[in-house]
Amino acid sequence: MDEALLTLAALLGATLRVAVPLVLCALAGVCSERAGVIDIGLEGKMLAAAFTAACLGALGWPAPLALLGACGVAVALSMVHGFACITHRGDQIVSGVALNLIAAGLTAVLGLVWFGQGGRTPDVAAEHRYTALFPEAAQAVRGWSGVGPLLAEGVLQHDALVWIAFAAVPLLGWLLYRTRFGLRLRAAGENPATLEAAGVSVAWLRYRATLLAGVLCGVAGAYLTLAQNAAFSPNMTAGRGFMALAAMVFGQWRPGRAAAACLLFGFLDALAIRLQGASVGLLSAVPVQLLQALPYLLTVVLLAGFFGRAEAPAALGRPYSKER
Repeated sequence: MDEALLTLAALLGATLRVAVPLVLCALAGVCSERAGVIDIGLEGKMLAAAFTAACLGALGWPAPLALLGACGVAVALSMVHGFACITHRGDQIVSGVALNLIAAGLTAVLGLVWFGQGGRTPDVAAEHRYTALFPEAAQAVRGWSGVGPLLAEGVLQHDALVWIAFAAVPLLGWLLYRTRFGLRLRAAGENPATLEAAGVSVAWLRYRATLLAGVLCGVAGAYLTLAQNAAFSPNMTAGRGFMALAAMVFGQWRPGRAAAACLLFGFLDALAIRLQGASVGLLSAVPVQLLQALPYLLTVVLLAGFFGRAEAPAALGRPYSKER
C-alpha cells in the first residue's frame, strides 16, 4: 500500500511539472485567439525564450532576471507577429509558421557559434535556477501516513514557476470573464466592428492580447531551462507548443478546460516515463517508443475529433480594418 501511494505521489508530482509549459502556452493561445489572432508561433516563442533564459543563466544572471530576458524575447516575437498580422493584415498562419522556423534555426545556429557544443548551452548553475519553494516542509510531511507523500510531491516539492503557471489559470479566467478588458478582448475576437463602433481600438486591444501571450510563452520557455532542465538543447520544446494548441482547441478556448487537457497530456507523458523499463503485466511488452508517443497520438486524436466541432471565436484569423 505504501509503495502504491509513493508511486501515485511521484506520478502526481511529475504530471504537474510536465504540464507547466503546456498550461502556460495554452493560456497564451487563449489570450491571443480570443482576441481574433491565430497564434501558431507558440512553439517558436517558447523555444526562443528557453534559449535566452539558458544563455543568461549560464552567464551568471539571477533566475528572475533571466526570466525577464526570456519574456522580453518572447514578447518581441509576439510584436513581430502582431505587426505582420494586425498592422499589415498579413496571413496569421504564415506569420506563425515563420516565427517557428526562425526560432528553431536561429537558436541552433547561435548556440553553436557562441558555445561550440553542437547548439547546446552550458549548464545553468544550481544557484541560478528555480528550485523547490518549500523543501523543508515537503520533507517534514513526507512521512505522514495517508496524504503525506501526496502533499510532499504534489504540492510542496514544486518551484515558483509551477505555482505561477497554475495560479494563472483562474487569474486568466477572471480577467476574461469578470473584467471590462476581458469583455472587450473577447469582443475583438467575436465582433470587432461592434467594438470599434463603441470607440475601442481593435488593433490596440489585439496588440495587448498578443503581448500577454508573449509573456506567458516567455515564462514557459524559461521554465524549461531554469527549472525542468539545466541547459538548452536544439528543438528542446519537442512540439509542446502544438500540443498546447490542441489542448486549447479541446478546451474550447477556455482557460480551465485547456489547462485540464494539458494535465491529461502531462499525465500521459509522466506515465510513459514511469513505465519505461517497468515490468507490469502486458505493459512490459509495449515498446518504449510507443509509450513516448502517447501524448503526440492523443494530440492527433483530439485535433481530429474536436477541431471541426469546436466553436472558435467568430472573427478568429480575420484581419480587421476600419474601412469595412
